[in-house]
Amino acid sequence: MRLPEPRGPLSRALLDRLRAAPGDVGDPVWTASIHAVDSAPARQDEDLQLSLSVCYELHYRGLPDVAAEWEWEPSLVAVAATLERRYLADLRALAPAPPIHDPADVPAALRRLGEAEDGPSLARFLQREATVDQFREFVVHRSAYHLKEADPHSWAIPRLSGRQKSALVEIQADEYGAGRPGRMHAELFAMTMRALGLDASYGAYLDVVPAVTLATVNAASLFGLHRRWRGALVGHLAVLEMTSSLPNRRYGNGLRRLGFGADATWFYDEHVEADAAHEHIAVTDLCGSLAADEPELASDILFGGACCLALDNLFAATLLDAWAAGRSSLRPGPPGDQLTAPGSPEPTVRSGRSGPVAGARKPVLR
Repeated sequence: MRLPEPRGPLSRALLDRLRAAPGDVGDPVWTASIHAVDSAPARQDEDLQLSLSVCYELHYRGLPDVAAEWEWEPSLVAVAATLERRYLADLRALAPAPPIHDPADVPAALRRLGEAEDGPSLARFLQREATVDQFREFVVHRSAYHLKEADPHSWAIPRLSGRQKSALVEIQADEYGAGRPGRMHAELFAMTMRALGLDASYGAYLDVVPAVTLATVNAASLFGLHRRWRGALVGHLAVLEMTSSLPNRRYGNGLRRLGFGADATWFYDEHVEADAAHEHIAVTDLCGSLAADEPELASDILFGGACCLALDNLFAATLLDAWAAGRSSLRPGPPGDQLTAPGSPEPTVRSGRSGPVAGARKPVLR
């Protein structure tokens, strides 16, 4: 992983400061942070979303050439908090929680959220129409989350107790491969990336994924890092599990249509079964029991679920609109950046009725 290229005054000042020894971030970052409050909507603000991603990455695996002591530097935490307040205000406007009068209704309300989902069907497009290049772009976008899959939601474990803690641990154990080497979902996704000729290194494509992609990951990180938002975090997870089984089946079938084999589809095929099993645990045992034990969190649980759906719909619409216009859904990378891993072979595809794969070249991001 390398430090990303800045996308505006805030991320430029922030990245410059993080390259130095830990200490007060200073006026330039504060000034840029305050200025950002009056700029574009937070979910589409490239500068804000990259800056949040940089701050959050210090809590995951860290950043190259950035001292670990920056993680809890008070002035940096204050900058992140300023940006989080703006992002939360935007999320509340984008995805208001449906009203809830009885905490016992939380599982049913979550299911209604999922059943009412009518956003653009990115999964259907990928199953039936997408080219190899478009599928690669989709996988690059999703790498921002899937290479750290389950980690944001695991922050809720020490903040829960009793039945809901046991439910979350059961889900997360599956996400991490149940102790079996090579079966962690993040590792399976890396296998998919390599099968498509992509660089599976953590953070390799941070420079080319746009704000809308970073926003989907940053919402989970925000909820996960704050005990205050534990209800939103488990609601986010529940809706993620509820709404992913069928799309994952379509993703796998789309790759098979393009001629790819099991090394490319294993991640998606695994989720068809796993997410169907996790749905009841997440909705009833996790969210339902948390709402029963802490009824004041019922609205937060639904807010987290609504955020998951709204951000995914925005993400899907962004990709479909770009492809309909005949352009890439990714940002141009630094000079010389390629979508495929340097020196990687062409993706391995099965022979058979699919025939040659149209467009199976190495696309260069320009």
